[in-house]
Amino acid sequence: MHRIMALIERDLRRFRRSPILIIVSMVFPILQLIVLGYAFGGKLKHLTVAVVDQDKSIPAVQLRSMLGAIENNAGTFEAVEYSDLGRALEDLRNGRVNGVLNIPAEFSRRQFSQTSPQISLVEDNTDSFVASTMEGAMTGMINAYNLAGPRNRTSGQATLSVVEIYPYVPYIQYLLPGSIVLSIFVMVMIGGGIIFIDDKARGLHEGYLVTPITKFELIMGFNLSGTIKAILAGVVLMTVGSLIAGIPNAFDPIRLLQMFAVIAVTSLALVSMMFLLMVRVSDPLVPRATFGVLNTLLFFPSGAVYPLQAFPGWMRAIATIDPFTYAVHAFKSILLKNTSMTAISTDLIYLSVFAIIMMAAATLLFRRTL
Repeated sequence: MHRIMALIERDLRRFRRSPILIIVSMVFPILQLIVLGYAFGGKLKHLTVAVVDQDKSIPAVQLRSMLGAIENNAGTFEAVEYSDLGRALEDLRNGRVNGVLNIPAEFSRRQFSQTSPQISLVEDNTDSFVASTMEGAMTGMINAYNLAGPRNRTSGQATLSVVEIYPYVPYIQYLLPGSIVLSIFVMVMIGGGIIFIDDKARGLHEGYLVTPITKFELIMGFNLSGTIKAILAGVVLMTVGSLIAGIPNAFDPIRLLQMFAVIAVTSLALVSMMFLLMVRVSDPLVPRATFGVLNTLLFFPSGAVYPLQAFPGWMRAIATIDPFTYAVHAFKSILLKNTSMTAISTDLIYLSVFAIIMMAAATLLFRRTL
């Protein structure tokens, strides 16, 4: 065991002398969390809606007042009054407004005669996010308007009551688990895979190859030192990211212990995988060239950015064997749902077995030759 500890101490001393390496490997995932979290996760607000009221009746006034309530409270819309529908549509095409709400002249008459009164929403569907937000908010407003009118005491129509078991999760919180896994992966690449290849390129590996240390001890020493560095990156991102994302009760002792366990197992799994990929590589340019490919292949199919259910079959197949998938699921369960270890037991088992298989394969492939 003392020979493994000597390898770990050597690697950590070398790592400590590279503060820029430490900063880059930890800052990059934090920047990605902030940029992506706020760039993609915010609720759309202050959409400009042109309101063309051709009816000017009491029902139309009620609709406009409800639109004003949304504007003053949720802030989804900013209503702009137009007297001419043609001008409103022209401004929509030119990008001056995001949508046009048209209340036709016969709206109130159709409502009183119960002959399907309709209003129209003209939207720019080149931006699906804006269009879906406007359509959803307008549909909700119309439903509320219908409920506010006279109704029978009982109704034979089925209704849906939505119950949310968790508080609202901003996208930056949704992205945090993936960012933690990414920080571990960046440290594994920079502080594990690349350093090992640099040792071989510089001939530094000759020193420990002439010692009586076994292949297993070499693999274990490199993997444990890389795991320690990856754990440091994961803990830093977990702490800083939780504060940035506003995770409730982020520093609950039980939750922290669960998070640390997942970080440790994830780090060991990714380090073992990276060592297996680099065990026969000698060219120092190879790990740098494969970093982007591995990042894309492992990070995005894991469900860190978007739900797995939206993926095509071949991407779901990748997600099934991707260690990122299980790490992201475990972090989401703890951070967003505050579940127990039972909920993440499958993730921990998979990552542990994955690490053992990767380490065993790397030991078999490792050559004690120059």
